[in-house]
Amino acid sequence: MADNRQNTILRFAIVFLFIAAGFVVVLAYIVRIQWFERDKWLQVVDNPKPNATVIDPQRGNILDCEGRLLASSIPGYYVYMDTRVPALHQGGDTLFYRYVDSIAIGLARILPEKTATEYKAMMVRSFNTRNGKNAKGQQRENGTYLKLCPHRVSYIQKREIEQLPLFRRGYYKSGIQFDDQPQRKKPFGSLASRTIGTILANGKGNTGLEKTFEDELHGIDGLALRERMGGKWENVPVREAVNGYDIVTTLDANLLDITETALRGCLERTQADWGCCILMETQSGRVRAICNLDRNTDGTYSEKANHAVTRVEPGSTFKTIAMMAALDDGKIELTDTFEVYSKGWTYLDATHRDAHPKDTTYTMRSALAVSSNIAFAKMILKSYDKKASKFVDKLQNMGIRDSVYSEIPGAQKPRIDIPRDAVTLSRMAYGYSVELTPMQILTFYNGIANDGKMIRPYIVERVMDGEEVIREFDTETLKGSMCRNSTLRDIKAGLHDVVWDNNLGTASVNPWRQPKAQSKLVPIAGKTGTAQLFRNGRYQTREHRMTFVGYFPEDKPQYTCICMIEHPKNYGLYDAGMDCGKVVRQIAERTIVYAGHYIIKGDSLVYEKNK
Repeated sequence: MADNRQNTILRFAIVFLFIAAGFVVVLAYIVRIQWFERDKWLQVVDNPKPNATVIDPQRGNILDCEGRLLASSIPGYYVYMDTRVPALHQGGDTLFYRYVDSIAIGLARILPEKTATEYKAMMVRSFNTRNGKNAKGQQRENGTYLKLCPHRVSYIQKREIEQLPLFRRGYYKSGIQFDDQPQRKKPFGSLASRTIGTILANGKGNTGLEKTFEDELHGIDGLALRERMGGKWENVPVREAVNGYDIVTTLDANLLDITETALRGCLERTQADWGCCILMETQSGRVRAICNLDRNTDGTYSEKANHAVTRVEPGSTFKTIAMMAALDDGKIELTDTFEVYSKGWTYLDATHRDAHPKDTTYTMRSALAVSSNIAFAKMILKSYDKKASKFVDKLQNMGIRDSVYSEIPGAQKPRIDIPRDAVTLSRMAYGYSVELTPMQILTFYNGIANDGKMIRPYIVERVMDGEEVIREFDTETLKGSMCRNSTLRDIKAGLHDVVWDNNLGTASVNPWRQPKAQSKLVPIAGKTGTAQLFRNGRYQTREHRMTFVGYFPEDKPQYTCICMIEHPKNYGLYDAGMDCGKVVRQIAERTIVYAGHYIIKGDSLVYEKNK
């Protein structure tokens, strides 16, 4: 009896020791995981493994200044039918064949790119596929995983497909399945398309604002682990995705439409290689419209490259910059005179020619109006010959050499180097051997319109999380004063003559007295620019880049605008005032009316100066 009792106690002791040992092992594993392997297991959660799936957040929207969508992620779905589902093969395949005709007819109605016969043939072929046995000798389910439509369908189409006969029973009874793949849409089509940007197939920003604000728009990825539940693999969320923020831009969809319409009309008329237009609020620096159009092989135009932030030789629009430097340094006065010649003027090994050749004498004011290359070459040599570094230093002090930061990726810095010789200096006076982007040219002229205060143009106003402002952008001053007030007054007088001097102004009227940049509705001041294109190692005398940049209304500037077109082809006479000046005039007239600065009196529009 005692022996039996001792055996019982011994057995209990052995069991207890096994339990205690197991407890100690478990406790040791807990301690090791908690204290020694903590970082390792946290990384497992943070870094998806092969059995984990990333949950994509909802990408934020890009909106115009009035809250209208410029880019948005719209739900899209790929449609699949898993004909391997056992329910379809039970009962002699009667379930599948009972409904296949109805499904095919419904799909042809919702997705008309295929006929009902084609949909039926596709589903029957998939259903009848024999898959043989697996490695263990077990019979695989017959059928395939069939993609019913090659492109994504909308949410409304998805709902209609879900209500088709058999499909309404769900995946396990019908095999219908949807893969959620949102698609990025631009409701206003081509308007500012290149500036808004594009995204890659992986959902990451590729160009434009989509790239610059990728982190804000994308949000934070979630994480799900794949687990088998109810005979089907399901994604079980481990970390929820955080949706991206919305980007509110300074752009105005209506002004974008006005700008693109005017530029497109000019390009189609001239058949130029490309064109660029930017419209900016004078006092705030908000870019209200930006348009870049390139010519396609079929003669149509679309947004391909962002010329607004790409460096080019500015041509005669640089004359205003050179003139401001010399006036402000006291090297010249507005009334100084320079002789010009119909056969050109040769200095050292360079010959300077005017677009409107004649033997005459111009004051500096009239030389700016008529855009005389000879007069400006003489002016810059008189002011800075053998002192070229002082000229470039002056441009630096005026803020011209500062890089204009832009939210557009790839924006280039200006190139204004100290000229290596007097010939280069003389050509710089009228816009060669220097390079500026259209945005930088616009910024300079906007400074003139803004009484000498140069401000940075900006395109993004706020980053929003619903109604909450996460980040806000505002007007940033680059240069409080570009020059003396007297210099600014002289420059404005010259820019007025460019548009309103009917005898000399390059943007006034053509030989038949038809207006170029002149408008009866809104007074405009500005400057034309024409530059020969440098190709194959030399300047092409028959290929030009044309520009007009100006501000309006002249007496109380509200907006500054630039239009630039490259290599017009369909006529022999190139005229920056007639083409680019006309585009700015059209934009100015429509913008002022849209912005409410005009009142209607009788049958005409009248500018209300005090509004």
